[in-house]
Amino acid sequence: QVQLVESGGGLVQAGGSLRLSCAASGRSFSGYDMGWFRQAPGKEREFVVAISWSYGNTYYADSVKGRFTISRDSYKNTVYLQMNSLKPEDTAVYYCAARYGPRYGGRFSGRDFEYDYWGQGTPVTVSS
Repeated sequence: QVQLVESGGGLVQAGGSLRLSCAASGRSFSGYDMGWFRQAPGKEREFVVAISWSYGNTYYADSVKGRFTISRDSYKNTVYLQMNSLKPEDTAVYYCAARYGPRYGGRFSGRDFEYDYWGQGTPVTVSS
């Protein structure tokens, strides 16, 4: 049974940093793309960033480029999201997700329906 478990969310002041973790289990994620999405209150879920588990290439939403960094630790089966220079508009529940990359020819996208597995989410609140 595939499980994605996020952690690391919390309350932080604007300009601060947080690191989210996504512990993945239940299968080999070789060939999978791991993504982070977020959903703010009253808004639709939006794509944040994705990484190829096997190759490490990444794809960022414009809104977080230069501030957020995704990485993965294959030994720990964990994906990280380092978030710096946080803004109040980054406030949201952050979700980890996984999709099988070869199904899409290795082409990244922010389409959430392409992702097969989802975590339960971890809340991030950025105060001004």
